[in-house]
Amino acid sequence: MFNYLRKRFASHITERSRRRARLVSKDGRCNIEFGNVEQSRFVFLIDIWTTILDLRWRYKMTIFISAFLGSWFLFGLLWYVVAYIHKDLPEFNPSINHTPCVENINGLTSAFLFSLETQVTIGYGFRCVTEQCVTAIFLLIFQSILGVIINSFMCGAILAKISRSKNRAKTITFSKNAVISKRGGKLCLLIRVANLRKSLLIGSHIYGKLLKTTITPEGETIILDQVNIEFIVDAGNENLFFISPLTIYHIIDKNSPFFHMAAETILQQDFELVVFLDGTVEATSATCQVRTSYIPEEVLWGYRFAPIVSKTKEGKYRVDFQNFSKTVAVETPHCAFCLYNEKEAKAKEKKGYDNPGFVFAEASETSDTKM
Repeated sequence: MFNYLRKRFASHITERSRRRARLVSKDGRCNIEFGNVEQSRFVFLIDIWTTILDLRWRYKMTIFISAFLGSWFLFGLLWYVVAYIHKDLPEFNPSINHTPCVENINGLTSAFLFSLETQVTIGYGFRCVTEQCVTAIFLLIFQSILGVIINSFMCGAILAKISRSKNRAKTITFSKNAVISKRGGKLCLLIRVANLRKSLLIGSHIYGKLLKTTITPEGETIILDQVNIEFIVDAGNENLFFISPLTIYHIIDKNSPFFHMAAETILQQDFELVVFLDGTVEATSATCQVRTSYIPEEVLWGYRFAPIVSKTKEGKYRVDFQNFSKTVAVETPHCAFCLYNEKEAKAKEKKGYDNPGFVFAEASETSDTKM
């Protein structure tokens, strides 16, 4: 019992360590860390718009609130300074004929309230700027312009964050596993992908990258070497009619990196298959990309996907997502090399071959008979 638990624990630790090495998670996030970046972080402030959009919601809302509160408080101090310099505050005991720069500013709190009313254009009518001070008029204009800029930038950032095509990508899902089986007489690697919305992705394109560690003939070790994997859909891999789940497949031929793999050795391989789906969102015309990845443990040899689309009695097509990632075992050659050798053997059986050393000689008949 102890040995069994130890083996289970060891296999669990091994599996977790392999999953940690995954470059792209199942939901498309990239597991990569940048270290010793020589460029200053000031370059991220130059592209402040992208930096704000890439921030998480908690940081974005912190900046959103801080920008408004900071500007209100800063201009509140400036309005207080204007009132203080012009001696409009009650502590200076202004005369009855004294005309203040801003009516009814009695301290820092009232200056802050006037700053808030000015920037958000509330205008309660109790505090207002008079024509007495040119400085106050210019400060009012400056705060109004700056307030419009802050409102436009922050509201635009929030709207852009909400409407990013990255959220649309979450309604595109891939099967949990990839399978290898025969399709059309060829050994193929198959993956199922589905669009959970009825709106289409325009101009969709599917392709893949196989990430593995390779050693060049010169002895150089290349980590995360990328090999192109061409995926095909029966209707073509360009401009997909992506209204129902599709099964994309990669033909394992002599040019495929999976050609030298077999059912017995695929789990010993060290690779990661990353699948990409690019398309344009029909509602917003924004481009989006969906990603997922498969490691050797998630590639099932000798299986195919269960049927998922059926037709009801009312004539409608029904998609049962309960069978979306369900697989069924089928008879499959244990390697692509064996399949092609079997085909070549069967083809040779149907053909005849000439023996170049064979010479046909016609025998002459004799009519001699002995009595």
